[in-house]
Amino acid sequence: MNAASFPSPSATARAAGPAAGAPAISAAGLRKEFTVKRRAGRVRRTSHTVAAVAGVDLAVGHGETIGYIGPNGAGKSTTLKMMTGVLAPSGGELRVCGLEPVPRRKQLARRVGVVFGQRSQLWWDLPLHESFRLLRYVYAVPEAEHARRLAACRELLDLGAFWDTPVRQLSLGQRMRGEITAALLHGPGVLFLDEPTIGLDVVSKQALRSFLAELGARGDVTIVLTTHDLADIERLCPRLVVVDHGRVVHDGTLAALHDRYGSRRRVVADLDRPYDELPHVPGAKVERVEDDGHRVVFALDGVPAGGLIGRLAQLGGLRDVAVQEPDIEEVVARLYAQSP
Repeated sequence: MNAASFPSPSATARAAGPAAGAPAISAAGLRKEFTVKRRAGRVRRTSHTVAAVAGVDLAVGHGETIGYIGPNGAGKSTTLKMMTGVLAPSGGELRVCGLEPVPRRKQLARRVGVVFGQRSQLWWDLPLHESFRLLRYVYAVPEAEHARRLAACRELLDLGAFWDTPVRQLSLGQRMRGEITAALLHGPGVLFLDEPTIGLDVVSKQALRSFLAELGARGDVTIVLTTHDLADIERLCPRLVVVDHGRVVHDGTLAALHDRYGSRRRVVADLDRPYDELPHVPGAKVERVEDDGHRVVFALDGVPAGGLIGRLAQLGGLRDVAVQEPDIEEVVARLYAQSP
C-alpha cells in the first residue's frame, strides 16, 4: 500500500480547522465523572462519584500522530468519546479542530473521522460500496471529491476483491479496511482510531499499519490511536501518551518510556548448536541461555532487532528467531509501581 497519492483533507476541514499555530486538539484540566450507586444494605443505595478522566492536559499538533494508551479502565475510551462529542466533559476545557465538541457536534462530525472497534459505520446487509455511496449523502460530500477519495481508498486499501460483498460476509480484516475508508471519505482533519488492528491476522495487521504509517507521514491528518499492541505504537506513533486512573503519566517517545521504566524487547534465538562466543551488538545483551546453549534470549536496550538478527544469521545455524514485545499492561504497571 502507498498513501502518497491519497487526497488531502477536504476544504471544509481545512477552513474550519484551528487557527494557524493552534493545536488540532487541546485539553486543559479535562474531567469526566460518573455517579454510581452501591448497595449499603438490603434496600438502601448510596451514590458515589467516580472520575474516569481526572484532569488531562494535552495538546496535539496539526498532522501529528500520537498513541494514547493505558491499561483497561484508564480512561482512554472516555477521553476519545469526549473528543468526538459523544460524552460531555464534567469539567475543564476541550477543543478539537477549533470546536467545542458537544455544542458543535454536528459541525465536528464533518471534520473528524472515527473508527471504534465495537461500532460500525457500514450497513450490515448492503454491499460494501453501497455503504460508501450512502455516506456521501450523510456527510454532504461533493460528488467529485467523494469519487476521488473513494478511488484512492479502493486502490490503496485493496478493496476491489470484496467491493460487492455484503458487509456481514466480510472478514474482520476486510471490514476494518472498509471502516478506515468510511472514516476518510469526507476528508477529516483528525482521525480517531480505537484498537484498529485488534483481532486481525498478521498479514492484515501489516497492511493496515503500512497504510496508516504513510498516511501519518504525510502530515495532512492528525491521528490519535488507542491500542494495546506495542507493535502498532512502534510503527505508527512518534509520540506516546500513557494514561492511568484518568491522568497522563507519560508523554514522550516509546523509547523514553522503556528507558525510564526498564521495559525491554527481547529476541529469542534457537540455534542448531551452542556457540562459545555470541555476537556483540551495541544495545543487546544476553539475558539467559537455555536448552544447553541451543536457545539464547537477548534483551534489547532501545535498539532495533534487525542488527542482532543479522549478526546471528551470519554465524550460521540459526534455526528460528522471535521478537517478544513487552506487554503494555506490564509497562504501565511498572510505571505506577515506580511513581511516588
